[in-house]
Amino acid sequence: MQPEELSALIVAIHRTNQLNLPVILTGAGLPQLRALAGEAKSYAERLFDFPEIGSLGADDARTALAVPARESGASIDDAALDIMVERSHGYPYFLQEWGYHVWNTAPQSPITADDVDRAASRVQDQLDQNFFLVRLDRLTPREREYLVAMASLGPGPHRSGDIAGALGVRVESVAPRRSALIAKGIIYSPAHGDTAFTVPLFDEFLKRVDVDTEV
Repeated sequence: MQPEELSALIVAIHRTNQLNLPVILTGAGLPQLRALAGEAKSYAERLFDFPEIGSLGADDARTALAVPARESGASIDDAALDIMVERSHGYPYFLQEWGYHVWNTAPQSPITADDVDRAASRVQDQLDQNFFLVRLDRLTPREREYLVAMASLGPGPHRSGDIAGALGVRVESVAPRRSALIAKGIIYSPAHGDTAFTVPLFDEFLKRVDVDTEV
């Protein structure tokens, strides 16, 4: 949503509360939603709860893989589950890709760690081509340069000054790039002056591929 649209929505919900109308709004957004809502209308924090929905914990991630397999008449051994949970970082979409490709790779039940290893290249290719690369293609060369510098520091969060230092420039000079990347949903600010990727493993992708940063 554009800022003016978000502002109008918040005003409308505020008015329905004043009129005691039976209206409930449920929405979802990236981690910067709380700050954007506050910037749109200062009273937004009184209107909404902002529960964070992130990666699944290890137990929930294992359940997300094991239960559908069991309901389909198969099982996944503990070692295979451990590998998929670790490599997916518990991120729901990554878990789906691991489950899909491992299921199609395994010749029989139980699904083993060897089956996971055989499916690994397919999972990585799927995520690279249809998840990470789609995000990268939306960016300008300078924005990609910022992300490459950020990835060189690890998964984050990172201080804005450290990213600027990796680029060899003053932090003020890259502030517009940082703001543009936040607006595009590629990175977010978990705390003042900090920057992190909105999805896990993006730093590893940027290190793995040849990113075009030429202007």
